[in-house]
This record gives sequence, C-alpha cells and structure tokens, in this order.
Amino acid sequence: MKHTLEHTIYYADTDSYGVVWHGTYLRFMEQARVEFCRQIGLDLLEMKANDIVIPVTNLNIRYKASAKLDDKVITETEITKITPITVVFKQVIKDKKTEKIYTTAEVEVVCINNEGKLYHRIPDILKTKCEKAMAN
Repeated sequence: MKHTLEHTIYYADTDSYGVVWHGTYLRFMEQARVEFCRQIGLDLLEMKANDIVIPVTNLNIRYKASAKLDDKVITETEITKITPITVVFKQVIKDKKTEKIYTTAEVEVVCINNEGKLYHRIPDILKTKCEKAMAN
C-alpha cells in the first residue's frame, strides 16, 4: 500500500536561497509516516499508552532537486521491509503535477518502550498491520 500526503510550500519552508530548506523535507516525511500509520490503523498516542514508541534509527536521504515557494508537492510513503526488530519505509517527495522527484529516502524505525528499552521483536499489533499494508 502506498499512502500519499499533499503539502504546499510556504515561505517558512524555504531558505535564504528561495528553495525548500533541507530539513523541511524531513518534517514532511514525518507527517506522512504518521498519516500512513493512521491509515493502517495505528494510533501513535494509543501505541505510546501501550508502551510502544517507534523512533527513527536510520535515515538515508537523497536530495535530487529543490521545490520552491507555493509549489504543491506530495509525499508518497510505503513499507518496503519488515525484519524482526525494524520496519523500513520508502518515501518520495515529488511535484504534484509534473511528478518531478525532489527527494527519496529510506527510513528505518524500531520499537522501544516508554523508557527507551528496545523490543527484541516488533510487537504483534504493529507487525500485523505493517505486514498487511506491505501486502496491499
């Protein structure tokens, strides 16, 4: 399953060169992963209440082009890999109309409890929903 989230580039998203600041893409990706989780039935606040938190542990991003003020971009998010302790997301940010790619990223998350201790296996609720999303 691939989830798509739309963003408009505002002045606050740009840097002194008039292009999107590199950290803005990371914020868009975070928002898109949260919405992806919601779509597959994972409420992050509910998970935290159940002692499951999924921080990013590895991020590999490639910047290919720069979006500019007032551009409409979309962030596509999908799960590409599940291991016993990690979930890997592929994320692409591109122009909504032309589909020109601005960034691509591979984002790896793990499961920890609220005290920061790593789970040695992805909790079943997360694993089941991620596997179902990956299959669709």
